[in-house]
Amino acid sequence: MSFVMERSSEISEAVRKAAADAGFELAGIAPVEDAAELEYFPRWIAEGRAGEMKYLEARDEQGRLKRASLAHAAPWARGVVVCAINYNTAQPYSTETREADRGWISRYAWSQADYHDAVMGRLRKVEAALRAAAGEDLVTRCYVDTGPIVERVVAKYAGIGWIGKNTCIINQKLGSWLFLGVILCSLELGRESGEAAVPAPDRCGSCTRCIEACPTDALTAPYQLDSNKCISYLTIEKRGAIAEEGRSGIGRHIFGCDICQDVCPWNRKAPATDAAEFQAREQLVNPKLEWLAEMNEEEFRRTFRGSPVRRAKWGGVRRNAVIAMGNSGERKFLSVLERLASDHDEIVRESAEWAAGKLGGAS
Repeated sequence: MSFVMERSSEISEAVRKAAADAGFELAGIAPVEDAAELEYFPRWIAEGRAGEMKYLEARDEQGRLKRASLAHAAPWARGVVVCAINYNTAQPYSTETREADRGWISRYAWSQADYHDAVMGRLRKVEAALRAAAGEDLVTRCYVDTGPIVERVVAKYAGIGWIGKNTCIINQKLGSWLFLGVILCSLELGRESGEAAVPAPDRCGSCTRCIEACPTDALTAPYQLDSNKCISYLTIEKRGAIAEEGRSGIGRHIFGCDICQDVCPWNRKAPATDAAEFQAREQLVNPKLEWLAEMNEEEFRRTFRGSPVRRAKWGGVRRNAVIAMGNSGERKFLSVLERLASDHDEIVRESAEWAAGKLGGAS
């Protein structure tokens, strides 16, 4: 047993060193076991809280939800390596901006690089170190927000941080502006080998600022999120028209939402990253609504080539910009909205009519 623990310790140390060399601020190891935090997942899915995100309903051959247990998603896995990298930049938070003619793109999408690719490139280096240190054939899988895993749960048990009331992983020193990379492996790296991290204690305390600040009441209770109400879901994942009753709460958000993180006390002193891949492009920080609403398809492709914003699609970004105009209170947008009320895109047309009506124009 001592040999096993010593060997596991050597492998774990090699993994942590490789993670640091690759630019990750945090790295930890979690056991493969059922987590209490996932017991809610089947009910959450059954209640329709995932909205139109059908990929969250992926099931194994027995019909079990993969994200409800690592054993469902990867029955061969015996250990989990979790790496985290800070993507915060020095620009103001969304709660600090007041320019009514500008919108908000979520902090993680300001750079030219798609975080999936940027983080995966680093994660592959850690995977290579894990394979070299193990000295045997391994089965490994690397995921950056793409696999049938609830990353924040394994991150908690890898010691990266605690799961906050806003459902984000929070680290006491770095805050919550973290991208997570996960490596599943067939090597035992759990508590039996003495290398699993101790989960960080929940330090949210009695604070409920994230819940109180959410404009759409998407945080229905501490640690509980209804995607159907979440601004990030509505502006990124939701296809077609957004229900009228949900539009006002979106405010001037174009892609994603940072409010529940912006108001979190643990992000007050969050450090800024020096990673080149995550540096902000100034034109995407508080972008002009008129520019986004009237952007043609080629400009959309050129502006957001390689960017996560492409997930919302050209029509989705324009739809969101039009709704933001309606929420801006700026009547100067009426002439733009009148033009867009004749747009080729049916959803943009209808949204423009709604926005114009909200600003007091012809609806």
